[in-house]
Amino acid sequence: MSSAWLSDQPNVYLNSFCFGYRQDGSFDSNYLAYMLRSKGFREDIALLAQGISRFNISKKKVMELDVPFPKKAEQTRIGSLFRKLDSLITLHQRKVDKLKTVKQSLLDRMFPKEDESVPELRFVGFTDPWEQRKLGDHGITYGGLSGKTKEDFGHGEARFVPYTNVFDNPITDSLRLESVEVDSKQNQVKLGDVFFTVSSETPEEVGMSSAWLSDQPNVYLNSFCFGYRQDGSFDSNYLAYMLRSKGFREDIALLAQGISRFNISKKKVMELDVPFPKKAEQTRIGSLFRKLDSLITLHQREVDILKNVKQGLLDKMFV
Repeated sequence: MSSAWLSDQPNVYLNSFCFGYRQDGSFDSNYLAYMLRSKGFREDIALLAQGISRFNISKKKVMELDVPFPKKAEQTRIGSLFRKLDSLITLHQRKVDKLKTVKQSLLDRMFPKEDESVPELRFVGFTDPWEQRKLGDHGITYGGLSGKTKEDFGHGEARFVPYTNVFDNPITDSLRLESVEVDSKQNQVKLGDVFFTVSSETPEEVGMSSAWLSDQPNVYLNSFCFGYRQDGSFDSNYLAYMLRSKGFREDIALLAQGISRFNISKKKVMELDVPFPKKAEQTRIGSLFRKLDSLITLHQREVDILKNVKQGLLDKMFV
């Protein structure tokens, strides 16, 4: 793998697991940087790899490789295009990272800490103390898919929410579903339900939650999660993010049972006390986090699109 050094700092050296190449000025530096990451050159490099459990290349063999060499003016145009694409990717990625940091900070500050009745940070106009309510007092639980074999999946008119969708998203991605046959004996998910994962490799990752805010028919939950159907006492967005807050995640981790793999009990989760402000404050909090997630998704899509464009051009703009 290659990387071009385009800085002029003094007293900088290269690590011992790399070698350097100092060109004579024939290449535009940006062009050289991206040409060496193009599909054709990477394929040529892979052919040089020698080894079994660990692979190595020879400097001498790399220096013998032929590389595409257009006129300098064309090199400069190509290199400039890729440099601009990388700048745009970096810009949007920084926005994603900054928004994620803001979101995490707010998750820590907009829900009460242990032994406190109000959060550190609140919207103007809200002064009432928060209550503590048990999840089980405001809803019921149900199981995911049952009685299925491997052959039942991958086809059919129904869909189910996979484990990874629940684990990854405070709001379930309604497009990230998998196929299964329609089965009237299974529990269909409903708008406003919350899903919990029941096992994980670490106690910190068990019981991850995700709120289902879609209204599609014939959608079920995977067998490694359970569903929670609340009675309307919670704003759905508030519930989604409160269940991902630091305090609730710490409470969930304490319920984890196991050694090499950790599990939680539906019954124990329903006995947990959760922060319960007035509905109007719930709505404001939930709306804020939903908007933050929308912004994160928007910029992440820009990053993904630009990366795809860059990869496509790397494949097409070099011989």
